[in-house]
Amino acid sequence: MASPLANSTVTVGGKGSSLSPSAVYAVSHGESSVSIDPAALEKLSQSKRPPPMGSTQDGPSTPLSLTAEESRAALVVLLNKLVLSDAAVRPGLPSLIVDTLNLASGLERLDFCSASGFWNSIAMLNVRNLDEIQVGREELGIFETSCAASVGVCAILDCCASALVKVVDAVAALSCEAARADVSALDLFGSGDVFSMKDETDVASDMKTLLFGSKLVGQNDSSPFSEIPTVNGSFREAVRLFHGRTRVELNSSVKVKKSIVIANHGKEKAFIASVLPLAMSIQSLCESSIGRAKSSINIISDSGLHSRVAEVFEKACPNLDDLRDQFHSVTEKAASGSNSAHVLHSVYDFLVKFRDVLAWEAVLALFSLEIDDSIERVQVDSSKDNKPNGDFVKGEKKNDKKKKKNLGKGTSTIRKLLRGSALCSSELSAENVSVLVDWASDLSKYFDPMDARLDNLLTRVKEVVESNEVRRLPKIPKGTRDFGKEQMAIRERAFSIITGVFKMHGAVALDTPVFELRETLMGKYGEDSKLIYDLADQGGELCSLRYDLTVPFARYLAMNNINALKRYQIAKVYRRDNPSKGRYREFYQCDFDIAGQYETMEPDFEVIKVLTELLDQLDIGSYEIKLNHRKLLDGMLEICGVSSEKFRTVCSSIDKLDKQPFEQIKKELVEEKGLSTEIADKIGTFVKRRGPALEILSELKEEGSQFLENTGSVVALNELEILFKALEKANCLNRVVFDLSLARGLDYYTGVIYEAVFKGATQVGSIAAGGRYDNLVGMFSGKQVPAVGVSLGIERVFTIMEELVKDRNQVIRANETQVLVAVLGKDLTLAAEIVSQLWNAKIKAEFGLTKRIMNHIARAKQSGIPWMILVGESEVSSGIYKLKNIEANQEEEIPKERIVEELQVRLGVA
Repeated sequence: MASPLANSTVTVGGKGSSLSPSAVYAVSHGESSVSIDPAALEKLSQSKRPPPMGSTQDGPSTPLSLTAEESRAALVVLLNKLVLSDAAVRPGLPSLIVDTLNLASGLERLDFCSASGFWNSIAMLNVRNLDEIQVGREELGIFETSCAASVGVCAILDCCASALVKVVDAVAALSCEAARADVSALDLFGSGDVFSMKDETDVASDMKTLLFGSKLVGQNDSSPFSEIPTVNGSFREAVRLFHGRTRVELNSSVKVKKSIVIANHGKEKAFIASVLPLAMSIQSLCESSIGRAKSSINIISDSGLHSRVAEVFEKACPNLDDLRDQFHSVTEKAASGSNSAHVLHSVYDFLVKFRDVLAWEAVLALFSLEIDDSIERVQVDSSKDNKPNGDFVKGEKKNDKKKKKNLGKGTSTIRKLLRGSALCSSELSAENVSVLVDWASDLSKYFDPMDARLDNLLTRVKEVVESNEVRRLPKIPKGTRDFGKEQMAIRERAFSIITGVFKMHGAVALDTPVFELRETLMGKYGEDSKLIYDLADQGGELCSLRYDLTVPFARYLAMNNINALKRYQIAKVYRRDNPSKGRYREFYQCDFDIAGQYETMEPDFEVIKVLTELLDQLDIGSYEIKLNHRKLLDGMLEICGVSSEKFRTVCSSIDKLDKQPFEQIKKELVEEKGLSTEIADKIGTFVKRRGPALEILSELKEEGSQFLENTGSVVALNELEILFKALEKANCLNRVVFDLSLARGLDYYTGVIYEAVFKGATQVGSIAAGGRYDNLVGMFSGKQVPAVGVSLGIERVFTIMEELVKDRNQVIRANETQVLVAVLGKDLTLAAEIVSQLWNAKIKAEFGLTKRIMNHIARAKQSGIPWMILVGESEVSSGIYKLKNIEANQEEEIPKERIVEELQVRLGVA
């Protein structure tokens, strides 16, 4: 059965046209003829005619044997290059190539090793004398630089490989059902960042769509099935990259240069480099496909039938050892410096072998499914599918009510197409399994791009996949959250408390863009800079999503030349992190910062005081604020013998001590950061010191302390003493723990640093952090504006609050509705009149239209609405409405003129 390209004409040189791998493949197999666009020929005829070269002699070259199909493909490529070239090309040469393509035989004798040899062989095939052809220097150069043989084989290989991308998934899906495979490996979802393996997740998604509705999968777990996303995804990626290079090489124009040989050598290497990943992926596909085929055999319960099928498969299917040898042959040719056309030819042969393997996998999956009496089937329409007999297994009964297990919606379509469109008329039965060989042979032809049945299969598979049925219930990216009405009620209450505390301290609101120029963010977060989300280049600006709210605040101060500002900001930030409980990639931060010149520790004290007020008023339970000083930390590292250029990177390791034991940190310091074991041990003795603030401070200031010999440490200790005394007077020092292991890995901190940690049962880690950053604004403007701030990790606080609500069995009202106007009927105008009066009076109200009074009451109770106005026909006629207290279950009658006034009194609404 011919493909859509059969009996068509491929026109070369048309305006805006391009040569595709499928067109080259069709011409190479004699399914399409070739013509040259008349306008292109006219252009060639008007070009400057070059002088003939006369007789030319090339140096010795390696013989290059091509099949007739490969030679035909190479001729099409060369024809396209001649027509596209701006060089002086005689119209007779392209026309001569068209004549050669029309020849029935002899193409395999064409010499593609050298330009002179090629044109000589062309002349001989067309019974012409080479002197008649008169090939010029530039025309010879086009042949040399075109790499026509390699590009032609590339096109053939690309067309066949691209056609199999979806087929391997379709056949694998059939095998999953035949072998009753566990398909949990298909539960892959994109991570939403640059580390996602898109091809793997796409394969998994397509497979799940094909298997949607299947009642067969989910039982047997084995590697040939669990590796489907990885193996098939790698094949997709390799084919895509190879296809991209092939399309470019097919349609790029040729520029003749003096360094022809060098240019060719570079292209030869590029072809081999692009095809080797494809060869490796084909090898993986072979192993995986054979493994799934064996699984389909193993599911056969009849031992005699199992043995007969296994024997036929072992004899007829390509042997795995032979396939490995063939792959090794490809790599050896590539390593030995063979002509790229030789290597490409070997990979193409390898792909054809895999096509045979894939056909066997499909046949065995179909056979295993057909002999299973527990599967419900739909009879094949033989009149549509060109098969004399719709039955695949002799004696199969149709529409048996006991057959209740369904195939997937996609796989049932694939099964019907593969078994119903097969040309082989041999009837397969449990007694005559040798017919499997004929079926495998026919399916191998089915998977050839020139077979129209394949085009039909790919079209139907595409329709199934794009129907998106399995993805009607979408998922959100990992590390993000949706918030329902109850959760939003908690969040809004928390935001209200937080905003109230910030405003009580005189802070003003500020908002900044969700993304900044990348240069603004880079270099401010130390090793955490790798967690910044970069955006695609738009309009020549490299932008990134904001990592926090502090750097944008500093940028705002610098850009607007502001010397002092006390501000708060509540907004989302983004980090390309590994999501975990309480750790998200999109989350809110609540920032409070004070910028400007103040007395020592004046703003630091207020920021920490704000932090304690926030956590106390949010009523989340026990917490502690770990505190340290960057200058004290640097002094400690200097005392231990760490060089100053390693301070920040060592700090990033020390900052992990709340999650990892010191022995693991020590290993990182020694093996990755290059510290000696002695220095790492000395650091360990210091960072283990933590306790009540004034107590640890006293120990560090004792006579003989090494910290008193370090200038930076002395400054830090004096500042901390001022801070601790102020916090003590404010009755919040009891919340502070002096912890020398606290490092805060961000590069911009210069003074006091702190971190709030929740001490309750819900493990969420740090819930707030901050510190002094005197140099950050200066990094943008050169003008120093000291600043100190704190950021509340509100998402983790929400996690705690939600857990507390559950523990306390609290009922969360998602709405604030005070009154439900219950109209007993469908009179919308009546409801509109009453509820509008309530809204105008600033009363929060909803309305409902139904004759069933219990429905109104149920709605009010479910939503926690305290009051309800009942209005039916009698209430309208009398002008007396019923006002119902839902909780007390009491009603009273109120004239409609006074209903708003009465509700204002009861609700305390002015």
